[in-house]
Amino acid sequence: MNAARPGGPGNRRPATRSTARTRPDSGSGPAEAPPAPTPIGRPRRPTKADLQAAYGQPIPDTVGPGLRVLFCGINPSLWSGWSGHHFARPGNRFWPALHRSGFTPRQLDPSEADVLLALGLGVTNLVNRATARADELTPAELLAGGERLVRTVQRWRPQWLAVVGVTAYRAAFGRKDARIGPQPEDPLFAPTRVWVLPNPSGLNAHYDLPALAAEFGQLKEAAER
Repeated sequence: MNAARPGGPGNRRPATRSTARTRPDSGSGPAEAPPAPTPIGRPRRPTKADLQAAYGQPIPDTVGPGLRVLFCGINPSLWSGWSGHHFARPGNRFWPALHRSGFTPRQLDPSEADVLLALGLGVTNLVNRATARADELTPAELLAGGERLVRTVQRWRPQWLAVVGVTAYRAAFGRKDARIGPQPEDPLFAPTRVWVLPNPSGLNAHYDLPALAAEFGQLKEAAER
């Protein structure tokens, strides 16, 4: 999986935090996104020491009842481990692709978890441990992450689970032939349907932003049917 933080000097997030950001079930459909927040100065960038200290840090899931789509990253980047926000590393194209595909009416900042939830969208990770690269994860961690994801989906029952990263999906669930796009109905997740998206990391040279947004757009169309 990968933004100003509350609490502490320099907006450093507190050491103790909940394991998930959730919203109450309002019983209504997705809300309109509020206007983008007005920037107050330039957010502090992490130092090398900040990023080194972020190694191994978990970050809260962004989850709640009534989700249309639960996006699942591979694991947090060091920027996400430092900030506490999903897909926070500059160059990651998750938020631009989410907007260009029509999921969000504007490009959200990684810190706007509450706005994302109000739109019926959530984010989690296969492995909740920050690293510099996803290939630092072990096969055992990915398998355990798959079990964690099943529990998360069974608890929140989103309409769709979207795993961003086909290689990690194959490793976590033994789906060696899995391809980008909708997956066969899986009793592990039923009634939630599963869709695999390309990894939005800037390191993924196989998809530029327009191609990535097009893949996200296909999921959006399916989620609206």
